[in-house]
Amino acid sequence: LPFLSCIFQMDTSQESYLDLFPLDAIVYLTPDSENVLEDIDPNKVYVLGGLVDESIHKKLTLQRAQEQFLQTARLPIREYMVKTVNTKNYHSETLAINQVFDVLSTYYETRSWPAALKAGVSSGKGYVLPDAVK
Repeated sequence: LPFLSCIFQMDTSQESYLDLFPLDAIVYLTPDSENVLEDIDPNKVYVLGGLVDESIHKKLTLQRAQEQFLQTARLPIREYMVKTVNTKNYHSETLAINQVFDVLSTYYETRSWPAALKAGVSSGKGYVLPDAVK
């Protein structure tokens, strides 16, 4: 399981990921990408960006990735989950870094997007798996 040993490995550096990895190996994960992440490629480096306020910085991660000429992808939330009715009519595909990490690590272990999304996407985001709709 080379991916799992790498995914949990943490190292800090003053260098940018742009200097550490070939551009064609980097995939910047952003909820605004048109590309759906269908599988995890162990030869790719996935960048999990983080912002404090999604409403102020809408599409900032996509813009940053495009400026750096990076591949982008988004988690397949729309493909495997459905919007749930809620009082605030709130639906967001923007997740915290730990939630994205939970989704990716669960997907790698199970090879199941429904299981992975269930592990990382809280119902407070306004999305649920279809079998959870009653």
